[in-house]
Amino acid sequence: MPTAPEVATHIPLADPAYPSVGAATALLDAYTPGARFLATPTRTLLAHGVHAEVPHGEGPLSQRVAGALDAARDRGVPTPVVVGATPFDPHAPAALVVADDVRTGPPLTADPLIALPAETPSAVDWRIRPVPAPEAYGAGVAAAVERMWRGEFSKVVLARTLELQAPGPLDIPSMLQRLARRDPSGYTFALPTGPGRTLLGASPELLVARRGRRLTANPLAGSTPRSADLAEDVRRAAALLESAKDMHEHAVVVDAVHQALAPYCTTLDVPARPTLIRTATMWHLSTTVTGELSEPEVSALELASALHPTPAVCGTPTDTARQVIRETEPFDRGFFTGMVGWGDADGNGEWVVTIRCAEAEDQSLRLYAGAGVVAASEPDAETAETGAKFRTFLNAVGAEL
Repeated sequence: MPTAPEVATHIPLADPAYPSVGAATALLDAYTPGARFLATPTRTLLAHGVHAEVPHGEGPLSQRVAGALDAARDRGVPTPVVVGATPFDPHAPAALVVADDVRTGPPLTADPLIALPAETPSAVDWRIRPVPAPEAYGAGVAAAVERMWRGEFSKVVLARTLELQAPGPLDIPSMLQRLARRDPSGYTFALPTGPGRTLLGASPELLVARRGRRLTANPLAGSTPRSADLAEDVRRAAALLESAKDMHEHAVVVDAVHQALAPYCTTLDVPARPTLIRTATMWHLSTTVTGELSEPEVSALELASALHPTPAVCGTPTDTARQVIRETEPFDRGFFTGMVGWGDADGNGEWVVTIRCAEAEDQSLRLYAGAGVVAASEPDAETAETGAKFRTFLNAVGAEL
């Protein structure tokens, strides 16, 4: 049986008998900083240029996006697409544009060339500073748990960051290659969020997708790090399915998704028990929710905005959890735990929870990771979980804690 390099050598990329060979990875290879790249289980998308920016304003984001798409279509753009990122704070400006040029291809998993390994990260003398320090993060978890036992709230997601400084310019395309090839079945993205700033990452979590009147959501909550030892990895996966703490945390999120989507649907299927999904570094409890929209004009972004933020990235009750986050986290989340995705003028689209990500600017990277804190949480375990989640990006840049 030929190896992957032999397939790449002997089958022409344009051969109509093998339409997916090279189609997705060509878009990945064509990415340059300033472009907008998004790979999902349904497509690979590369966008260049800005036809129009979605304006910041007081009205609902979904209405402003719909207005920008309709205006583009009126100006002769036949199939306008909006792509970009929204922040954790829904009142902060988003980074969404109607692109000038959008190229799409099949998903990365449909392209055999995605199996070819990315280049090993170049040796870089990274300077790493945790914000907050691990012991301070643990103290924040302990304080939140104490307040939960007093009955103030039931869950909060607390995050921490790593600030990485390189001695020279960052190679963002190489980072994107490693993220995409390590977890090609997930959601990989590289999107500008401001002058000289790029948000990039590999999220495992679909917030919501809409195609026609069919919607899909895939909330994740409850996680455990993977192990390089196969037997231990299987043991950890089985233990996650039996963990009362993680199952409760997951059930809270699924119930919130159910309650938010039900008003939009004629039917909504919510499985009684979660399954497992895996990334290169983590196991997650996962539930796939599907439904049929009652009103065809409801867009994917309107559904996503109704869901955001779920208890998986904020907590519950939402307003109290937001306040605890503001009081505890010594940084602005920015686009972390916001949404990244695309949408068209017919309301179709995919919106993903912005996790396993970093923001790059000049010679610096800021990595983000969070953990769901409930009354049964232990500070050391939540600190270790965030450390494991950092591995997705640390592996992509060749750095270690």
